[in-house]
Amino acid sequence: MHKKLWIPGPTEVKDDVLKQQAKGLFGHRSNDFTILYNSVINQLREFLKTEQHITVITASGSLFMDITGRNLIRPGKKALCMVNGSFSDRMYKTLVSCGIDADKFEVEWGKAIKQEHIKEMLEKSEYDVVAVCQNETSTGVKADLKSIGDLLKNYPETLLVVDAVSSLGGDLILPDEMGTDLIFASTQKCFAIPPGLAVGIVSQKALDRTKDVPNRGFYTDLKGIFDYFEKSKQTPSTPNISLLFAFDYKLKQMLEEGAENICNRLTELAAYTHNWALEHGFGLFAEEGYESVTVSTITNKLEKDVSALNKALGEKGLVIANGYGKLKNQTFRIGHMGDHTLSGLKELLAAIEEIWEL
Repeated sequence: MHKKLWIPGPTEVKDDVLKQQAKGLFGHRSNDFTILYNSVINQLREFLKTEQHITVITASGSLFMDITGRNLIRPGKKALCMVNGSFSDRMYKTLVSCGIDADKFEVEWGKAIKQEHIKEMLEKSEYDVVAVCQNETSTGVKADLKSIGDLLKNYPETLLVVDAVSSLGGDLILPDEMGTDLIFASTQKCFAIPPGLAVGIVSQKALDRTKDVPNRGFYTDLKGIFDYFEKSKQTPSTPNISLLFAFDYKLKQMLEEGAENICNRLTELAAYTHNWALEHGFGLFAEEGYESVTVSTITNKLEKDVSALNKALGEKGLVIANGYGKLKNQTFRIGHMGDHTLSGLKELLAAIEEIWEL
């Protein structure tokens, strides 16, 4: 039996979207592919209201962490990683593994990264990159990107790199208004198609930076990706055409609903989940005022058995997520992104109440 996915990715994918992957293939150097790929790029541009460069790579969103390390930090320069959970810490570890001199500024998990934290570090040292996780999937905490972007306008040599893997396409994120230089996401979360594609939105300033960074690799070479696109309107390497069919189709649906309406719908789901958790004696792990729109991380104050819950939920065709990493069993997570609805959420929460006898 299929279990409806109320986890923070991959999220539930509608049947009509899944069926798009069954279309017949064509060559990735054909005009048919050029039309498909550029349709995806143009729809992303319209949805995000951006004039920046856009690429869609066959990969997990985590590849953009390697791309950051291989493209955006000049020899002898440093990166600043703002850490408040498992995935922001992954960025730090990835940059270090790329040989980057990276400083880590870590706040208590559950707390938000704020403008003043970054300002404190920028007053002490110069950085080529400040890396921030806009939506920390492990803790359910989001960052105020607009205030951070406004701060970095005063530091023109510092690029703002943003992990928005679990929020882009759900929360209302406008790269141009928020001043991001690289913001990236994966398709299996808010875009509600299967895993396998990574989206990157890149400023001209970031693209110019790549010229000063040697040894960018091949698959991770941002300049190479966009040079090839400029020449051919295609991708340098063979892409997952089947997923691009699904992405093209899904973006049409998202544009029809509208970015603001999607954000409002998911905000309603988040608020309903938060109220439910508090009414039943649980807590919210995220700092007040910085709760994620797309994933709720709930503090397990009642010390309930989350694994046993998921086993019972599975018999009802449902599944949620345990806490991530060191937060396992201390928290549990409900992903309310993509195409989820309030009626579906009520069904899930009623099932949890029945199983846990709340």
